[in-house]
Amino acid sequence: VQLLESGGGLVQAGGSLRLSCTASGSIFSINSMGWYRQAPGKQRELVGSFNSGGGTTYVTSVKGRFTISRDNARNTVYLQMNSLKPEDTAVYYCNAALWSERFDWGQGTQVTVSS
Repeated sequence: VQLLESGGGLVQAGGSLRLSCTASGSIFSINSMGWYRQAPGKQRELVGSFNSGGGTTYVTSVKGRFTISRDNARNTVYLQMNSLKPEDTAVYYCNAALWSERFDWGQGTQVTVSS
């Protein structure tokens, strides 16, 4: 399965973006799909993901601003990002949160938030 992220861009602080991640195969059985980001000079961090109970968890810095959703029929996972801040600037990737479910990394999509 290959992952293709899209939807990034340049946005002013306070703006919104919706990222999409489309898989080349079924991700229906991957319970822990989520979104990561990597800012320049920093390690990749998990922003949020689905959990085995069907709910979602988020890193504290994005709680209340970011929302993950999925459309299994389209093999697509979304990340709605609202109230964006300059510190959200990073390359965003989708993948499974659990190592055992993880795919090869895609190319990611760049999000740049200007102040």
